[in-house]
Amino acid sequence: MQDILSMLHALRRPALLMRAARIGAEDYRRSTHLPRLLGYGVLPRHGSALLKLMEIENELNTQRVSGNSSYSLVKHVDVLIAMVSEARVLRAAQTA
Repeated sequence: MQDILSMLHALRRPALLMRAARIGAEDYRRSTHLPRLLGYGVLPRHGSALLKLMEIENELNTQRVSGNSSYSLVKHVDVLIAMVSEARVLRAAQTA
């Protein structure tokens, strides 16, 4: 099985979505944003959070590609922002 960061690197999403996520990641606050996406309670570790976010994002991307009427662009960007931010923390921990 690939490690989390390799799986994340393999994702191919439209450039505009990823650009919005990278810009939004500058204002990401884990304690505020993550509970809204994953549910309230104890925050999971960065790796676990990233795996859950990737599952949510995969479902949103499937809705986007299929043209599903319940697709939410705002939620998709919000999840991508959290993914980018959590991945940055993991990368920093690996290099330290």
